Amino acid sequence: MRGSRYCSRCGARRARPVDGAVPGRERPGTGLRAKHGAPDGSKRAPKAPFVRVRPRGGARARLRRGRARACGGARARLLRHRIGRFSGQGDHRAAQWPAEYRAGHRSTGKAPTAPTDRPRPRQTRSALVRDSHAPTSDAPPEIDTGVAHNARVWNHWLGGKDAYDVDRQVGDQVAGMFPVIRDVARADRAFLGRAVCHLAGERGVRQFLDIGTGLPTADNTHETAQRIAPEARIVYVDNDPIVLAHARALLTGTPQGATAYVDADVHDPERILERAAETLDFGRPVAVMMLGILNFVLDTGTARDIVRRIMAAVPSGSFLTLTHPTFDADVGGEGNAAAMAFWNEHAVPPITARSRAEIASFLDGLDLVEPGLVPCSQWRPDAGTPAAVPQYGAVAVKP
Repeated sequence: MRGSRYCSRCGARRARPVDGAVPGRERPGTGLRAKHGAPDGSKRAPKAPFVRVRPRGGARARLRRGRARACGGARARLLRHRIGRFSGQGDHRAAQWPAEYRAGHRSTGKAPTAPTDRPRPRQTRSALVRDSHAPTSDAPPEIDTGVAHNARVWNHWLGGKDAYDVDRQVGDQVAGMFPVIRDVARADRAFLGRAVCHLAGERGVRQFLDIGTGLPTADNTHETAQRIAPEARIVYVDNDPIVLAHARALLTGTPQGATAYVDADVHDPERILERAAETLDFGRPVAVMMLGILNFVLDTGTARDIVRRIMAAVPSGSFLTLTHPTFDADVGGEGNAAAMAFWNEHAVPPITARSRAEIASFLDGLDLVEPGLVPCSQWRPDAGTPAAVPQYGAVAVKP
C-alpha cells in the first residue's frame, strides 16, 4: 500500500527520513535530498529505499508468515511447513507426509506432491511377530480375557504378573483344591533348566525344538542353552494368542545363535517340522522339549502318534524331554482328579493326567537317560532329595 511503512510483499520496513516525513509523501523542498542535495544536483525527494530490519516482538517466524501470506502458492506452504517445524504449528498435511517426502521438501525447496495412499497404521507387537516369524492368518490373534487360560494360570502359579482376574480366580481355586500345584509348577520349571544344562553342557546339543512354550519367565530355554553354547539355535512352538503377544521377549538370543517362534498347534506336527526347518538343521541332533504339553492331547493314542511323527523327523542322537501330570497316588496325584475336573469346567484348554505306564509309552523306541522316568523334582536334583511331585519327567535319546 502506498505510504505504508512496511513492504506489502516482504514485510521490510522503509527507512524514515531524518526529519520524520513518511516515505513517499515528502513535501517538495523537504527531506534528506532537499537539504543536502542529490548526486545529480536535483532537489527532487524520491521514495526512501527499503531497509531490512530485525522485526520487533521477537520471532523471526512472524516475518516469514507475513511473506507467506503475501506471496501465496507453493512458497507459502513451504514456509508454513518450515515455521511449523519450530513452532509446532506447521501445515498439518505436510506433517503427515512420509520422511522421504519431508526430506525432499527440505533439500529441494519445492513442495512435494503429497502421497495418494493414506499413512499405514501402526502395527501391534503381536502382529509384527506373527508377520515376521509365523504367518498364519490376516486377522490379529483374539485373546479371551473372560475365560481362564492355561498359559496365564501357569504363569500365575509361578508368581508372574501376566494374568487376568479370571486366571487368578481359577488358579487360586485349583490351588485350594490341590495345594501342591504351585510346587508342581516350580518343579517343572526347575526341571527344564537342569535338562537343558545337561543336553547343552554334557551332551553337546546345539539345537532345541521347544513345543508348548508357555509365557516367557526367567531362564527360558534359549537363555539357558546359549549361556553354555552361544551358537545354540532354538525354535519355540505355541498357538496360544497371549504367548504370541509375548513372543518378542523370547526372540532375543545371542548374535552367534538363533531364536525363532512358530505359531502352530501340537496336533499338527508336520507344520511344526516344516516351519522349524527354517531355523534348525534336521540333519544334526535336535533336543525336542515337550514339557507339560501332551496332557492337553486328551487321547493317549493321538499323543503317542504325535511324539512318534516328530521323533521320526530328527536324526539319531536326538533327544526327547517331557513332563506330564499323573493321578498316581504314590507321588501325590490322587487330588489331581477333582482339580482337573474343575479346570475342565472353568478354563481352557481341557487337560488330562496319565499313569506312569501311559507316560512311559511315549518313550517307546528311545533310550532313557538316568535316572529314567521319575517325578520331575527328582530328576538329577541340584542338591539333596527333594519331595516327589505328581508330575513325571524324563529325558531320552534316539538310538
